[in-house]
Formats: sequence, C-alpha cells, structure tokens
Amino acid sequence: MQTEHDELLREKADLEEAIRALRSGIASLNREGRERLLTAFEQVNSNFSMLFRHLFGGGEANLVMVESDDPLEAGLEIMCQPPGKKLSTLSLLSGGEQTLTALALIFAVFLANPAPICVLDEVDAPLDDANVTRFCDLLDEMCRQTETRFLIITHHAVTMSRMDRLFGVTMQEQGVSQLVSVDLKKAEQMVA
Repeated sequence: MQTEHDELLREKADLEEAIRALRSGIASLNREGRERLLTAFEQVNSNFSMLFRHLFGGGEANLVMVESDDPLEAGLEIMCQPPGKKLSTLSLLSGGEQTLTALALIFAVFLANPAPICVLDEVDAPLDDANVTRFCDLLDEMCRQTETRFLIITHHAVTMSRMDRLFGVTMQEQGVSQLVSVDLKKAEQMVA
C-alpha cells in the first residue's frame, strides 16, 4: 500500500511540474506574441497612415485596438478622416472612400510583410475614374517598393490602360473560349 501511495505521489508531483512548465511556456508564448503583434501593429499602422494620406491627398487615418488592454484579445477599429471630413469609423464613409481606405490597409500590410503575389479582384469597381487613377498610382508605387507581382482582375478601362500586360478571354466561336495576351510595354515600344 505504501509503495503504491509513494508512486501516486511521484506521479502527482510530475503532473504538477508539467502543469507549471506548460503554464510557463504559455506565458512565454503570450509575452512574445504580444511583443510581435505590437511591433507589427505599429509598422502596419504607420504604413496605413502614410498610404491613406497618399491616396486621399491628405487627411488622417490610424488603427486603434479596442475592447481590451491585452493586444491578443483586442479588436481593431479603423479611424479615418478624409480631407474636409470629420474623424469617423470606416463604416461611416462612402463606398469609394471605404474602398480606398481598405486598399491603403491591404497595401500597408504588404509593405510590412511583402508577399510574392497579390491578387486583387474588382477592387476598382466602386471607384470613379479619378479614384481609379489614384489606385493605379498607388499600385505603381507598390510595384517599385516591393517585389510583389500584382494580378488585377478588372473591367475598368482606366485600370487596364495602366497595366504592363493584359490577359483576356474571347469567344470567337460559340462555346470556344480563347486566352489572349497583350504585353503593353512591348506594344508601346513597337509604336514608338
């Protein structure tokens, strides 16, 4: 009976030590996670403010952690103030302003952690021609600053005119689709 009791006490001590080690590991991971999250947050927030001002020709924008003091549990609020407007949340902006703000945030993340490719599908649809031009200018700047290849799916003529290469699908015969590719840079050189 004593031997079994001693064995159970050893197992209990082992379990308590494992629990302490696990809690210590979790605390360490949470601490490192908070540090990394705050570092990335500051970088993305800085990029977001800069890109927002670039897209809107002024104004202010920033990201704010809400609902908790712990960054790992906090929510995120986008506060923005286009030129001539009051500071508000993203949901109170017009559709075009929301789109430009969202693009500024997407590109802010790409500047902080560039990826080799980015696919943007009809992001210019809610924009008027002037804002599409701003979007294309920003896209040109992103191409210069990062090594990311941007694949833009669009029906907007202004966006298409600013791309390096176009791919389209045509149907010369009913039911027979064909992919068409045009290198606009080479076409420009041929004309010049």
